[in-house]
Amino acid sequence: MTGSATTRLISGLYSRSLDVLGLLRQRGGGEAATRQAPRFSISRTAQLVGRTAAAIREAEKDGRLPTVARTESGRRIGYTLAEINQMRAVFGTRPWRAPEDLAAVIAVQNFKGGVGKSTVATHLAQYLAIKGYRVCLIDCDSQGSATTMFGYVPDLDIAEDDTLYPFIRNAEISSLAGVVRPTHWDGLFLVPANLKLYSAEYELAARIARHEPALLNRLAEGIASIAAHFDVIILDPPPALGTLSLSVMRAANALLVPIPPTVVDFTSTTSFLAMLYETIGALEERGLPIDLRWMRFLATRADEQKSMQRELLGLMRNLFGETLLRTVLKDSAEIDNASARLMTVYELEQPVTSRETYQRCMTYLNAANLEIETVVRLTWPSHAERLREEGIL
Repeated sequence: MTGSATTRLISGLYSRSLDVLGLLRQRGGGEAATRQAPRFSISRTAQLVGRTAAAIREAEKDGRLPTVARTESGRRIGYTLAEINQMRAVFGTRPWRAPEDLAAVIAVQNFKGGVGKSTVATHLAQYLAIKGYRVCLIDCDSQGSATTMFGYVPDLDIAEDDTLYPFIRNAEISSLAGVVRPTHWDGLFLVPANLKLYSAEYELAARIARHEPALLNRLAEGIASIAAHFDVIILDPPPALGTLSLSVMRAANALLVPIPPTVVDFTSTTSFLAMLYETIGALEERGLPIDLRWMRFLATRADEQKSMQRELLGLMRNLFGETLLRTVLKDSAEIDNASARLMTVYELEQPVTSRETYQRCMTYLNAANLEIETVVRLTWPSHAERLREEGIL
């Protein structure tokens, strides 16, 4: 096959792939602009708000809260996340950090692909939004997997100027705010990614080689410019040790490492730790220290019916100790089915497989994310007393 023929073949495959992604997006609820977050029943709403259903009904009757929409039969259609956050404001139950608490900047990182990195990042972001936190998810990966999960097809819907790329390469841009966009989840914002970030890797590497190491601080500077508006900022970096990944490590103050309990993934994570150790040392020598407030490992894509995986999970618990989250994020058809619709499990209106599979998956996701939420809150002095009152400490 000649070079031109190969080029035409690849171009045709790329074009048809974009068409397929467009169809998958429609199947998952349409473009990002038309998608809606799920509604919540009054019992679930009361749980999220921290008040009884009776208290919510009373506040609606006396005018402190607007009356929720109903069907023709008089049945509540459920509360949106925006309405729930309005309730939190009325009842004083918003979980926001105090201004003196440091915003959590969590890098969800492993240098191997296929470990569930973007799945963990997007589900964590949506979980925290449901709980009422102000969240920003920054997609730093040119593949744009996290961006896709919010209903965008990166190379169709996202322009170069919509990503991190202009901010990283142009020192005259002082704030990242221009590329932070709202999502269909109230309180959850996104900085999307597309293939153009792939070019940023080479540009940054070339400029750093020309003695511009301070460029590794650009992402940290961008996050500092928006941090006052958020409680948690989640970074989804590329699955490789490149300049963008180094920038992520410089910007983060927390590290969450997804690791499936397989020999290949465990070996890769061991290499990741070795590279991370060497990288931190090299950056410190250049006056660019990495300062993490906490680091946790999360077992992902696990199948405990397999004896080797059970054995590896035991080894991981002994090795990582308290840095390994207690919850194991098990492999689930429900996550795969949601991903096929360019969605998360939190967005599914009903189970795709069976209700039992769906509920089991939600249990794992909520338990893992609750552990992470608790670790985050432990870093906020204003929340320490509340954690004691809740019996968590």
